[in-house]
Amino acid sequence: MSVVEQYARAHIVSDAAVPLVDELEAVPVTLRYDPDRDPRVVRMGMPGAGGREWVFSRELLEEGLRAPAGGGEVRVWPCGRVQVVVEFHSPQGVSVVQFERQALLRFLRRTYMAAAEPVTH
Repeated sequence: MSVVEQYARAHIVSDAAVPLVDELEAVPVTLRYDPDRDPRVVRMGMPGAGGREWVFSRELLEEGLRAPAGGGEVRVWPCGRVQVVVEFHSPQGVSVVQFERQALLRFLRRTYMAAAEPVTH
C-alpha cells in the first residue's frame, strides 16, 4: 500500500512560552498516512515542534470535519464552513492549528484510496 504525504498551509497559535512559529504566517504542515504502519492513524508534523509528529486516529479527523470530536491530547472541530481547527495539548502547552477544510478532505480521500489499493507481491 502507498504512503500518503501531503503538505497543507495552516495557521498555528500556541500558548507555549516560546512561540513555535510566527502566528500570523501560514506555515506548511505535513499530513502523513502509512497504511502499512497503522491503517487507523494519521500523523501531523508542524514546523518548530522539534520534529514531533502528532499521531491520532483518522476517524477523529473525519468526525471533526462535521462536529466537535476528540478529547485528551487531540481535538478537532469545524470552524465556520471552510475552516477546521485541530487542537493539540502537551505538557509544553496548547497549540491550535487552523486548516482549510478542503485540504483535509483531499488528504482523507487520498488515505482511503491508498488503503483500498490491492496488495501486489
